[in-house]
Amino acid sequence: LFQAYERRFPTCPLIPMFVASDTVNEYKSEDEAIHVIERRCKLDIDAPRLLKKIAGVDYVYFVQKNSLNRRERTLHIEAYNETFSNRVIINEHCSYTVHPDNEDWTCFEQSASLDIKSFFGFESTVEKIAMKQYTSNIKKGKEIIEYYLKQLEEEGITFVPRWTPPVACKSESSTSHPRRPVSPAINIPESATKEGLNNKEILNTSSSPSEPTAGTPDDKLDADYIKRYLGDLTPMQESCLIRLRQWLQETHKGKIPKDEHILRFLRARDFNIDKAREILCQSLTWRKQHQVDYILDTWNPPQVLQDYYAGGWHHHDKDGRPLYVLRLGQMDTKGLVRALGEEALLRYVLSINEEGLRRCEENTKVFGRPISSWTCLVDLEGLNMRHLWRPGVKALLRIIEVVEANYPETLGRLLILRAPRVFPVLWTLVSPFIDDNTRKKFLIYAGNDYQGPGGLLDYIDKEIIPDFLGGECMCEVPEGGLVPKSLYRTAEELENEDIKLWTETIYQSASVFKGAPHEVLIQIVDASSVITWDFDVCKGDIVFNIFHSKRAPQPPKKDSLGAHSITSPGGNNVQLIDKLWQLGRDYSMVESPLICKEGESVQGSHVTRWPGFYILQWKFHSMPACATTNLPRVDDVLASLQVSSHKCKVMYYTEVIGSEDFRGSMTSLESSHSGFSQLSAATTSSSQSHSSSMISR
Repeated sequence: LFQAYERRFPTCPLIPMFVASDTVNEYKSEDEAIHVIERRCKLDIDAPRLLKKIAGVDYVYFVQKNSLNRRERTLHIEAYNETFSNRVIINEHCSYTVHPDNEDWTCFEQSASLDIKSFFGFESTVEKIAMKQYTSNIKKGKEIIEYYLKQLEEEGITFVPRWTPPVACKSESSTSHPRRPVSPAINIPESATKEGLNNKEILNTSSSPSEPTAGTPDDKLDADYIKRYLGDLTPMQESCLIRLRQWLQETHKGKIPKDEHILRFLRARDFNIDKAREILCQSLTWRKQHQVDYILDTWNPPQVLQDYYAGGWHHHDKDGRPLYVLRLGQMDTKGLVRALGEEALLRYVLSINEEGLRRCEENTKVFGRPISSWTCLVDLEGLNMRHLWRPGVKALLRIIEVVEANYPETLGRLLILRAPRVFPVLWTLVSPFIDDNTRKKFLIYAGNDYQGPGGLLDYIDKEIIPDFLGGECMCEVPEGGLVPKSLYRTAEELENEDIKLWTETIYQSASVFKGAPHEVLIQIVDASSVITWDFDVCKGDIVFNIFHSKRAPQPPKKDSLGAHSITSPGGNNVQLIDKLWQLGRDYSMVESPLICKEGESVQGSHVTRWPGFYILQWKFHSMPACATTNLPRVDDVLASLQVSSHKCKVMYYTEVIGSEDFRGSMTSLESSHSGFSQLSAATTSSSQSHSSSMISR
């Protein structure tokens, strides 16, 4: 990799803005284990001509320092701007290291920071240019490494011997230091040149990639386990799975998804681990908020659904996938929406998907091979303009959106049969909401085409084709039909029912804005009561505070002055602390502020010392300028450049345990709340108030 990387200098045709570079300093150790090169690089930044004229420069100069340690098998790259360093501070750090689980894998990580102090009044423009250039370079990195790896291969260089100490050093050091085992040469397989490097990706350069990975979480990703439960995985894909699962085990509090489900999110994002982690975390938060893990055990579908929803599970297809049959043409979508509302229909579809996941696990055991998706057969016989009723289509689009976000890669194949003339109209409405990868799995048959070559028999055994499609198998799926109007509900009843369904969750949502924190009031009558909280930071970074006041704050006003309450699509925003109040006089801070990052889950408790009014506050947190010794992740840098990042969202739950129910010590509280850890060392005395909090990402 280092040989491929060094070919980028003194200039690189794949990076047009990289005009030239000069070596200003170079150092090699006597044993050639350490090699440090410092270069001055000339860049032609893609910026408006007017901005260059105002700044008085045509080119920008950066200093880059590459430190190769052959003994430790690491390459560290540092870069900073020389031009305008008194106005703009840019620092970048990249590293190539050996993967801790497999020494034949290479880890690549990249981070950067940007601090614009002033730039002739064009600070915002410079921010946008910097973000554009940086994201472009990240994407280009994969293409460049592929190019030079292929170039090496064409020149006949397919392996590079690892560094070994010189003979003199070897005999000299053997008496005082244990010698490191010498590993064999690194083969550069063809797959490496094809897959290349992504930001924070891993390249497998092992000569035998099918060997089990040692030291992986649970030590169960061996060849038999992969073949039996996961299917064919490249070394790169296996590595992504290991890393994402390990990250969840280290940071996520709650139920960890099974490997099969984690793989679905990785496949949905083409094994881009950062993107997969983002949507997986959002889905886990959603599942927790709506208690989806318990839906099959705790929710019973209304009788109307059981009688008139024309869908159900029916054996399996030829690949062993569970088969779901939906007679959409026979279903009264308008009647179901009028009788049940959108939320009940959505919850029913969620229960169907949860049942599908369970059936996939069962079929994996039955057939002895991985089954991770199901087949859906949709019969459109009877579809007409009634099915295009706008509220019904709206409900359908919302269901598609929720399923796409939380059940990726679960649909193996969709067979649409007997599509009538009106179908193109419905397809035009719903297709933009369906993922491109999902759309590729659709097979549409008009009339009786499904009975001919390439039809149903190619995917489903003749013995289980439903009777209503000309088969011999009796299908127990309800026939649907019109929902009696006597079962229709008024709009007000449906609205109340919808609220009841989704407020069964114990969590509430709140929006936090820059300058507008969200605050919750808790009145404590008896000292030594325990306030507990559990919240997820769904968007942005926040600061969590706990305050105490002897007097009650005024209730939120409806106007825009003073304390106020805002209702937004993302949740409520309530402010209780009056702007005229002074900290230390009208109210006091009882615990140290806690900074919580996006994606973190926080659970904690506070043992009250005094009666009165306690205020829990979630406040917007701005990212400070970072020192060069503590560089943020690439995601943090890009997030900090977003103009619209002045809104945060939290999902929270609070509860008060009365002093009579509190059993005298923090230990009993911790044991009943999954082991809280101390938030502040200043609250350890039993005679004072206590707080504990645990954070997980």
